[in-house]
Amino acid sequence: EDDQSTSLESLPSVQSQSGSVTEGTPKHRISQLLPPQSQNSAQEPRRTSSRSIKRKKFDDEVVESSLIKTERGRMTKLSTVTQVLEKLEPAVEKEQPPAPPPEKKKVSKSINSAAKRAKKQKPPAPASTKDLGRWKAQDDLALITAIQQTNDLTAVHLGVKFSCRFTLKEIQERWYALLYDPIISKLAVQAMNQLHPDVVAEVQSRALYSTEEESLMGTVSSTSQPTVEIFQELLEQNPDTFYPLRTAKALHNHWLLLKQYHLLPDQSVQPIPRGDHVLNFSDAEEMMNDEELREPKDDVLEQELSVSDRRNKNEIRHLEQELPKWQVLVDSVTGISPQDFDNQTLAVLRGRLVRYLMRSKEITLGRATKDNQIDVDLSLEGPAWKISRRQGIIKLRSNGDFFLANEGKRPFYVDGKAILAGNKQKLNNNSVVEISSLRFIFLINQDLINVIRTESQKLVPT
Repeated sequence: EDDQSTSLESLPSVQSQSGSVTEGTPKHRISQLLPPQSQNSAQEPRRTSSRSIKRKKFDDEVVESSLIKTERGRMTKLSTVTQVLEKLEPAVEKEQPPAPPPEKKKVSKSINSAAKRAKKQKPPAPASTKDLGRWKAQDDLALITAIQQTNDLTAVHLGVKFSCRFTLKEIQERWYALLYDPIISKLAVQAMNQLHPDVVAEVQSRALYSTEEESLMGTVSSTSQPTVEIFQELLEQNPDTFYPLRTAKALHNHWLLLKQYHLLPDQSVQPIPRGDHVLNFSDAEEMMNDEELREPKDDVLEQELSVSDRRNKNEIRHLEQELPKWQVLVDSVTGISPQDFDNQTLAVLRGRLVRYLMRSKEITLGRATKDNQIDVDLSLEGPAWKISRRQGIIKLRSNGDFFLANEGKRPFYVDGKAILAGNKQKLNNNSVVEISSLRFIFLINQDLINVIRTESQKLVPT
């Protein structure tokens, strides 16, 4: 304690030599300026242990341990106090409050960053530039031209076809913006100056007709048949009234529209009658004569109808006579297979849906049409649009052998062997015949073929 007191008593002389604080500085003022760690160390000595403690030290402990471990601890403490007093000298002399804590600096930094962000943010767009992108240069040109012609925003809204649908309020706002907003007006003029001359001419050619123009066209009588030359003369006589891009053909077409909708001055629309003398629908229906509504009899038409009816009846009668023949030739293939052969069937070409009975020594295969009649119509079995109308012939020779000759464009396949156009192939019993996507099995009536063979051998001279 004596050492500590002597160090504090000698403090003014040391500090006076450094020239930072005067000798008359009281001890209690110095104790207020010192940090709490220095005050505690001045009051009672620090008890330490020689044993090393392996744990993390706080900031105050790191500072205190560095002060204790120095060889000249007393001088180190004095120099530390001197440095603190030198830093705090302006605050003591001027009696100003201590510097703000670092937390306030962070607040100031956040305020500065917020100010920077506020500077970077763009100001909100004014209400007059709303939907600026929807209006194109062609729309502005059409709007200006139509208003110059009619001086009526409602007529512009109903008569001008813009690039997109605008309401009457939007058209009004756009027109006022073009008139009174310098920014939008400047941008619109620049955009219209960049338009191609052909686009400008097309937009101006669709300009609305003014009242003066329609009144001049109304001088042409609705009962006349005016030509383009009349409107050309009208255009030449009144160049100041008509729009500069008007043509005689355009005036003629507009005049025809006015006539169609009864808008010419010499046309009058009859008003709807009102009162008790107006007939209702039932009264008008009673006044109608049914005899007058009947069409006169046409002898020529009646004769044509009778001839057509007779032709249709003959065709039906012809088909009814051929029906038994087709029932014998083609039988439906069902789950219960009927008897394959009879005394008149030489062979059977059996498919998935139908079977064709061969009752003559030669039959033709193909696709039947209105002009081409064949024996075996393959279209009854399935799709046959790729099969020729006369695809092939199956012929029975005198020795009892069957041959298939290809006469069409597509090849036949007999047991997997291709038969090209112009070639022949022998058909055996149970041979598989394929054409396009259709497949058949060729069955031979062996009993009847054996009889034919024996008869043919008797006829051959020995």
